[in-house]
Amino acid sequence: MKIGIVCYPTFGGSGVVATELGLELSKRGHKIHFITYNQPVRLELLGNNVHYHEVNVPEYPLFHYQPYELALSSKLVDMVKLHKIEVLHVHYAIPHAYAAYMAQKILMEDNIYVPIVTTLHGTDITLVGSHPFYKPAVTFSINKSDAVTAVSKSLKEDTLRLFDIKNEINVVTNFIDLNKFKHDFTDCQRGMMARDDEKIITHISNMREVKRIPDVINTFYNIQKEIPAKLMMVGEGPEREPAERQCRALGISDKVVFFGNSNQIDRILCFTDLFLLPSETESFGLSALEAMASGVPVISSNTGGIPEVNLNGFSGYLSDVGNVDEMSKKALYILKDESVLNTFKNNAKAQASKFDILKIVPEYEAIYEATLSKCLKLS
Repeated sequence: MKIGIVCYPTFGGSGVVATELGLELSKRGHKIHFITYNQPVRLELLGNNVHYHEVNVPEYPLFHYQPYELALSSKLVDMVKLHKIEVLHVHYAIPHAYAAYMAQKILMEDNIYVPIVTTLHGTDITLVGSHPFYKPAVTFSINKSDAVTAVSKSLKEDTLRLFDIKNEINVVTNFIDLNKFKHDFTDCQRGMMARDDEKIITHISNMREVKRIPDVINTFYNIQKEIPAKLMMVGEGPEREPAERQCRALGISDKVVFFGNSNQIDRILCFTDLFLLPSETESFGLSALEAMASGVPVISSNTGGIPEVNLNGFSGYLSDVGNVDEMSKKALYILKDESVLNTFKNNAKAQASKFDILKIVPEYEAIYEATLSKCLKLS
């Protein structure tokens, strides 16, 4: 198949999933065309089966905000015609499914019908989409898609609760390429991050308010009072500077490392003993899954799709949002006993294996084929 993938090209979970999906599909012989405004951060290899097409948005003084959706729609029309793309897989209802629908209608003027598969990732539903200004457009985009998927049961339920959806929503979970987490780093390299007697705690996110960064810092503060530990903060966002100030106020700046955005996630997780994810809400929790694939147990909130990923008492522990004291106690229970820690590490890997990319990608292939077949019957 010739598949066009539209996503955000950033470090966020939806962009990572879309890129990894495209790369795996290319290995299976499909022709993949990434169509977005920058080359996705995880897209390191272009070749015969993997192509990238940049969406340029001209600057016009007339527009207070430049019309990305319009530029994207036009680019999609051009790419479908030029490369004979058979399916458009768009990640995020707004703006991508909305733009894809406009492209679809334009192409129909030339008797070209390209079906749209829309994957909902969370923010497009729980934050942006539920806003009254965007709700009609989100509802329209989902209902006009030829197939719709959500990355967790929780997100599907939220979508059906918040919107008047007539379309069927298939749950196809996020996934992990387990081969990328078979680390061969040596123990001596761990010394670059912490002393031998220090436990390494990690948090990875875009550091927005919904991630509850103060809870990450406070949980670590409680941990380091009882055992030697270091905290690795990976990512950029509006909550980074307040977090740095919080660390200074608590007197733990020397125990916390702020990496910013990093392409060395696998290396950081390789030496991590515990992962913290106390978010207000998560549609899935991809960062937690990446940690678990590295054999890192997770202390998280019990919100959204996280309980579908992190099994309480097995791969880590779940607590109510904001319950820093309980998170701290559970973290210390895991970290203080090496045998307990090793058990949780092994369990985390076992749980992550359920989300192996090789198990999930065939589900998307089946959806593409069913959608194409349905469209052929209708044409």
